[in-house]
Amino acid sequence: MFVKIAPNDNGNPIGKLADAEIHFTEGALEGLKLIGFGIWERRGGNGRNVTFPARQYSVNGERRSYALLRPIADVTAQDKVRDLILQAFAEFEEQAAVSS
Repeated sequence: MFVKIAPNDNGNPIGKLADAEIHFTEGALEGLKLIGFGIWERRGGNGRNVTFPARQYSVNGERRSYALLRPIADVTAQDKVRDLILQAFAEFEEQAAVSS
């Protein structure tokens, strides 16, 4: 699999740096992609955060979200995906700096 980065060139919403997709190149998911990841600047300017695909819904007028990609047992399983996306974004930024 590999991560495709789509930069947020318009700066809206504030703090959103890019969107990311995971493209699968082998196995049962070959030829498919998982969309909906967002890369954000942390509020204090201290690093970056990745949001995962989610579906929003309302309960009594209150907006909530349901995570579409969740760990089965190990709650740290998402860290691997988060790190993979942040690494791909860092490589994207390096390539963009070299190109300009």
